[in-house]
Amino acid sequence: MLLGIISDLHANELALEASLAALQRLGVDRLVILGDVVGYGPDPEVVTQRIAALAGQGAICLMGNHDSAAVGARSAMNDMAAAAIAWTRPRLSEASRQFLAGLPMTATLEDMLFVHADASNPEAWNYVVDAAAAMQSLTAVRAQVTFVGHVHRPQVYCLTATAKVIAHTPVTNTAVPLSPQRQWLAVAGAVGQPRDGNPAASFMTYETAARELTFHRATYDYDTTARRIRDAGLPERLAERLVNGT
Repeated sequence: MLLGIISDLHANELALEASLAALQRLGVDRLVILGDVVGYGPDPEVVTQRIAALAGQGAICLMGNHDSAAVGARSAMNDMAAAAIAWTRPRLSEASRQFLAGLPMTATLEDMLFVHADASNPEAWNYVVDAAAAMQSLTAVRAQVTFVGHVHRPQVYCLTATAKVIAHTPVTNTAVPLSPQRQWLAVAGAVGQPRDGNPAASFMTYETAARELTFHRATYDYDTTARRIRDAGLPERLAERLVNGT
């Protein structure tokens, strides 16, 4: 089975559609969305309804911290993120709010675990940004492979038989074999707001039989989305991030 794994869509319709089109060309069998459907971007209602439709067709979709905040949960956010959530809330329909509010924190499939943030305490929304955080997440679960988002930068970690965590920065379009002798954690990049210096939307595929993980990029018209962010009165930094990929 070929899984398509996307995360941190952040209400960016153009980036989402470019990513979905690329995944369709790759022939994925099932889609996984690791959360943060909304927040930051100018298209919260359109993107939420698109994801709700995909979930209705069998996609796995999880809750992210921005999704949780958008439906009223308290969340520790910086001023820019909080301003975007305040802008987002009144622009969501009741159906979209109900969809986001009903999203699960985690999901499992075969030997895989899917979660937005650190798996040791998903509701704390901790970031898996280094080997120590990856160790905390990996040792808290039994899954052979854990997929997380939240960080906006692609990364892969493995836990060896000697309890050492090794970090690996993946290369686009180059498969990473996930040995069954080790435990793995893959951090998705972001579809809607990449922060690794590349503005192209970032997502993953995972071939479950071959145990091969591949990171991909999809180009889209980020200048248009940036202009729409400015036109909406959202913070300027949110537009700059799309153009710079930082």
